[in-house]
Amino acid sequence: MAKILVIEDEAAIRRVLVKILSEENEAYKVEEAEDGLSGVEKIKNEDYDLILCDIKMPKMDGVEVLEAVKKIKPEIPVVMISGHGDLDTAVNTMRLGAFDYISKPPDLNRLLNTVRNAVDRKELVVENKKLKKKVSKKYEMIGDSDAISQIKEIIDKVAPTDARVLITGPNGTGKELVAHWLHEKSDRSKGNLIEVNCAAIPSELIESELFGHVKGSFTNANKDRAGKFEAANGGTIFLDEIGDMSLPAQAKVLRALQESKIQRVGSDKDIKVDVRVIAATNKNLSQEIKEGKFREDLYHRLAVILINVPSLNERREDIPLLVNHFAAKIASEQGTGQKSFSDKAIKLLEDYNWTGNIRELRNVVERLIILGGKEVSETDVKLFASK
Repeated sequence: MAKILVIEDEAAIRRVLVKILSEENEAYKVEEAEDGLSGVEKIKNEDYDLILCDIKMPKMDGVEVLEAVKKIKPEIPVVMISGHGDLDTAVNTMRLGAFDYISKPPDLNRLLNTVRNAVDRKELVVENKKLKKKVSKKYEMIGDSDAISQIKEIIDKVAPTDARVLITGPNGTGKELVAHWLHEKSDRSKGNLIEVNCAAIPSELIESELFGHVKGSFTNANKDRAGKFEAANGGTIFLDEIGDMSLPAQAKVLRALQESKIQRVGSDKDIKVDVRVIAATNKNLSQEIKEGKFREDLYHRLAVILINVPSLNERREDIPLLVNHFAAKIASEQGTGQKSFSDKAIKLLEDYNWTGNIRELRNVVERLIILGGKEVSETDVKLFASK
């Protein structure tokens, strides 16, 4: 159940807002505060999914409340309620981190859409925080080969900056690990890391997915929806398989990078975004540019820093470490005892042609743990790891 706090000194308006929100959605639990001071006290002691806050109030005005929230619980979205004379102040609160503002008297549809979007955004932030607790172990970069050591060194230098990074390399090499390390070691690590697989989204939906849409902009667009760029505001967006993005979407991404602004599909309203962009591809973008499939100007915007992740065949010395890592991880996931691999078994795995790279190696290790003996032997590898 989403908890909403309404901070408004005018009792009549406060009652209307509480009534509208309570009746709109049974999943909303709405509480109220009659001034900024009491509102801030509630925020200190309770967890809320959204705050609706008037601007002009006695004791403590809405701007002061917003500043307090950003210090106490910055993840809570704050929607400002402005009278006609407060409009300039309301716009300024957006620069201070307000989610949006609503004019008095509130338009019902705009109010409800704003509330829904803000609550959705809060849920997304909470979910990403949960994932972050697991991310360090999930996205370990295993290996001490020269190639991997060089990548780790580049990450340490680049991560603290806002420089855009283009990660290249074959499928299954771990390009997403590089993106996660760049984000975790950056000053944006407290913000969201939003991942978008450009190859998995139909071309007709990619713009809506990235930039959001407004109600009625296309069939089944039943409500306003924020896109991935907005969700990543203050954090990082990872555009995986960007070589598969359509040219129209590329043009909009280019504008977002140039101007730090986006427009939702069906809207001409600019929305400012503060997002670091990391992209990845398994394609040769220079060739794609020659064939007219990828914008050269976008390539140069993205490729400020280039990181190439080598194939597993180019870093065979890391295979023993990777095998032991996967064996321990799989045993933990399946709740079974960990199996060791004989030296001859490891040697055979080092000599394989790993066309599927790290992803293929992990699958083979899992197969050998399930089907092999107490210690995975050379014979097990020959029987169960064959192509």
